[in-house]
Amino acid sequence: MKPVWLPDKESTILKRYALILLAAVAGLVALSARADYQPVAEKVVDNVYAIVGPLGQRSADNDGLNANYGFVVTPRGVILIDSGASLLGARKIEAAIRKVTKQPVRWVVNTGSQDHRWLGNDYFAGKGAEVIALARTAATQAEYAAQQMDALKRFLGERMQGTKPLPAPKAVTGEAATLELGGETLMLAYTDAHYPGDAWVWLPRHRVMFSGDLVYVDRLLGVLPGSSVKNGQQAFRALAALQPARIVPGHGRVCDLAQAQRETGDYYDFLAEKVGAAAREMEPLAETLDRHADLPQFRNLENYGDLHRANMNRAFTEFESQ
Repeated sequence: MKPVWLPDKESTILKRYALILLAAVAGLVALSARADYQPVAEKVVDNVYAIVGPLGQRSADNDGLNANYGFVVTPRGVILIDSGASLLGARKIEAAIRKVTKQPVRWVVNTGSQDHRWLGNDYFAGKGAEVIALARTAATQAEYAAQQMDALKRFLGERMQGTKPLPAPKAVTGEAATLELGGETLMLAYTDAHYPGDAWVWLPRHRVMFSGDLVYVDRLLGVLPGSSVKNGQQAFRALAALQPARIVPGHGRVCDLAQAQRETGDYYDFLAEKVGAAAREMEPLAETLDRHADLPQFRNLENYGDLHRANMNRAFTEFESQ
């Protein structure tokens, strides 16, 4: 058969279609790669692991896993600390656990009620895990569930499909609680700092603290409209009194107490003792914010430029009303 030669015009059109198709495929591959963030577990001490998330914003790239999680491997199963922001996020956390142990997740303990702390609860409960939180934590999860689902859909879009909010079914009463799970002792206590009902999980035998959103390192902590700087300062001092060997913060690398003090404890002290004092003395807000606008000891932390002034503003408002 003789080859058939296309006119130059038709050949050019086909080449253009081919280039468009290649660009579309490349775009799909790139999107898949961006959405394929895979969390990795790192050993903290024997049988205790942390999953350290990225410091940036929630996104479809990371399935909302821009926070830290952790787990304890016991002979009876895995204790998971926080469950992720979505069904897909929960599956990714489970995959990270599977690379360490084949033990199933038997218990999920929520340290907070922000979306990325608990919206994976339903996935693990569906696989037989018992989901546990302090009572105010569970109540706040229920209160903000619809609002958080709507907000996350704006970030994650279709990647939120199949996610169902499940406030912790086992809500433990009291200001603190001690749990015995799989031969491990976990002590839960409220911090009520970053978000109402926030708590920490303390592993006394290992001297490891899962601080929830009380502690931030590598990035500046955020003071939200519902945050309490006063509670944060008090809770951090209580944490420091326990002298943890290792801290898994809410955000940032696993650290020691000295780093947590420099990057979180000292900042709470600044907000309470400088900004709070100015508010109690009824100094003008704008003058207070301007006077403390530049703090070199915290300037290196990620998000400092975006958050510091707003943090001072909210701290001022909190102490002004007391």
